Amino acid sequence: MSSAVRGEQDSDLFREAMASFPSGVTVVTTTDEDGKWWGFTASSFCSVSMAPPLVLTCVNKDAQCWRVFTSAQRWVIHVLHAGQVPLAVRFATRGADKFAGAGFAADIHGLPVLAEASVALGCVAHAKPDGGDHTILIGRVERTRIWPQAPSIYYRRAFHEFT
Repeated sequence: MSSAVRGEQDSDLFREAMASFPSGVTVVTTTDEDGKWWGFTASSFCSVSMAPPLVLTCVNKDAQCWRVFTSAQRWVIHVLHAGQVPLAVRFATRGADKFAGAGFAADIHGLPVLAEASVALGCVAHAKPDGGDHTILIGRVERTRIWPQAPSIYYRRAFHEFT
């Protein structure tokens, strides 16, 4: 067994392994009890169940929006296309004015929805189990919108697009 899989190297090696798994690029949005919009970028996203339709994403417990999302009853997951990569970077930046001029509009629940994301999934809270340094947000999908743009992909800490 090499030293790269023992001791202090475990977390670095694990982080590198996870960066080597391509994922879609998503922005997750919600509102707080005062109607203020909140959001974050997430690469952890997947389907959980078809019946009922469930998806999951994860929010870091150190994120400024963590308390809002762990108390939220609804959120929207947006799968971004290549033209929206700057938005993914903005939503991953602490303290950034995330929604300014970004093309979001309130849906029927007051949630911010991004026009023309590859996919937008309106979710209602199903479960929020602990996930170590993250909270897992499992949502039941109530609304699905699909646009023709191919999604962006995040792989080895860089954004890529389908060609």
